[in-house]
Amino acid sequence: MTPKMQMTKSNSSENSRTAEATLAPKRLLDGIRSPADVKSLREQDLPQLAHEVRDELIKVLSQTGGHLGPNLGVVELTIALHRVFDTPRDRFVMDVSHQGYVHKMLTGRLDRFHTMRQFGGLNGFLLRTESEHDCYGAGHAGTALSAALGMAVGRDLRGGNENIIVVAGDAAFTCGISYEALNNVKAHTKRFIVVLNDNEWSIAKNVGAIASYLNTIVTSPTFAHLHEKARDFVQAIAGKSVAEFAHKVEESVKGLLVPSVIFEELGLRYYGPIDGHDIPLLIRTFEFLKTQEEPVLLHILTKKGKGYEPAIKQPDKFHGLGKYKIESGETAPTPTPTYSEIIGKTLAKFAETNQKIVAITAAMPSGTGLSHFAKAHPGRYFDVGIAEEHATLFACGLATQGLQPFLAIYSTFFQRAYDMAIHDIAIQNLNVKLCMDRAGLSGDDGPTHHGLFDIGYLRHIPNWVHMQPKNEDEFVDMLWTMAHYNSGPIAVRYPRGSGTGTQIKPEPKLLEIGKAEVVQHGRDVAIFGLGNMFEVAEEAARKLEEKGISVALVNPRWIKPMDTGTLEFFARSVEVVCTIEDHVLHNGFGCAVMEHLHSQMINTPVVRIGWPDQFIEHGAVPILRKKHGITADALVEKVLPLLRKKSTLKPSVA
Repeated sequence: MTPKMQMTKSNSSENSRTAEATLAPKRLLDGIRSPADVKSLREQDLPQLAHEVRDELIKVLSQTGGHLGPNLGVVELTIALHRVFDTPRDRFVMDVSHQGYVHKMLTGRLDRFHTMRQFGGLNGFLLRTESEHDCYGAGHAGTALSAALGMAVGRDLRGGNENIIVVAGDAAFTCGISYEALNNVKAHTKRFIVVLNDNEWSIAKNVGAIASYLNTIVTSPTFAHLHEKARDFVQAIAGKSVAEFAHKVEESVKGLLVPSVIFEELGLRYYGPIDGHDIPLLIRTFEFLKTQEEPVLLHILTKKGKGYEPAIKQPDKFHGLGKYKIESGETAPTPTPTYSEIIGKTLAKFAETNQKIVAITAAMPSGTGLSHFAKAHPGRYFDVGIAEEHATLFACGLATQGLQPFLAIYSTFFQRAYDMAIHDIAIQNLNVKLCMDRAGLSGDDGPTHHGLFDIGYLRHIPNWVHMQPKNEDEFVDMLWTMAHYNSGPIAVRYPRGSGTGTQIKPEPKLLEIGKAEVVQHGRDVAIFGLGNMFEVAEEAARKLEEKGISVALVNPRWIKPMDTGTLEFFARSVEVVCTIEDHVLHNGFGCAVMEHLHSQMINTPVVRIGWPDQFIEHGAVPILRKKHGITADALVEKVLPLLRKKSTLKPSVA
């Protein structure tokens, strides 16, 4: 082939590729680098953008996991917000903020969206340090209204005129904090917009047309008080049958008329409900609301999981999940039962013969595993909504009636009920059984969800008993022990996900309160491996033994009361005591060990392995443990320099 022929062929190939690129449709989404790009699109192109955003959500989260359902439901809402308002000047405060993925795509983070919830990548919640467009970071429900009100008042005090917009799901209004904020809105500011994102509206199809027509009128300044005439309006356009329907709706919390009364009594002008997937309607409404000189609440109706059939059919599962197959929505099965599954099924079994057992969750039936209990004993199962303080006080009331309330709440969420842990449970010494799921690192959920503080906030409170199992079998024994403990409050902490795969015995056994398990004796080092860190302690023991070190291995079981007899025995007979825990070092289990040895004037060195005094980022658990030194190698490295016989140690086995 001549050079000329080669050049001709090369040019032909290049032209072909150029033609293909020209013919290939370019995604609108790829051109979005900032909210300004959303504003530059034609309004008729925005539904196409919404379609592309959904495709991106489904594709990326199938590989990273995350909160798929909530984000699929707020695509149009987020596009409309960025079309009308101007972040970062205007502030979007999203309750929980797990529905902020679309916001991230539209604010310059599309090129990093594939790193969602991965170590070093985008956080699964809004994060002030991640972007100037994230004005407030949150991971717990009910925080948005109070925080946004503070922003609005701050704006007013400094003479600003930016818009403050709250986006809160209907579940956020089961939080007492939300009403504490609403109680203060009218008294403290005039310009304030709340979007009530209602994705559980059971009669949306029935009232959709009426809602749209009502919205057309209420967005006109002339009809600011239309809601007061809603009954007459409905009857005028559709007769008595619809008026009777409206009367029924009045009796519901999510009715056509009652919400306006509730929210307006609290000082917010109520508008809606409107279709939260109608972009032009949302845009017109927000353009109107931003002109109002009074606090307003817009009620929108959305479908959780919209655009992805598996998420629509299983909204609970697709609220937040790991990797899945796009075609079917199937997730990889866990090799062994999770701790959450174990507690739900175990309590259900115990309750068959113990009629006093009741179970309580704060809006997390699947997350805590209590959905299994609910199916078996619906009359003794209580979901109180996202209301951890109420859940705890409710458990207290049940305990006064001789019942045995098992209160299943994530460790990070029970922080909200700290006052009740002291004032109501402990002072009255009530028989409340606290089951703290996700205790320890919560991996890709990040700092708002890591359960790294519960030992510290419980161990110093009188009357509490606190424990942690090393595996699934011991977990069942602890639940059995809790069911038979009637001397006051008792708590168990356990990790997220599956355990070691240990076979559970057919019959559980009662554990002696405050008695540790000595797995093996040793002369040089005593390692106390608490809970799920016992595996790491075993690995460290093997590594030390390979170096000729004699290691005692202890499963503490009890954080409080601690087995002080076993601790003192080993502290007096070894050169180094070592503790390892899935908890912060400050005020943790290792700290309790040091305190006791100091009180007994036992000066044996104590090496503590645990999480540092900082908020731990999100990422895979093995990566984070390695980075922060929560490993067997880190334990060995810290112990060796404290051993007197270290100069005669055997070399490591490769």
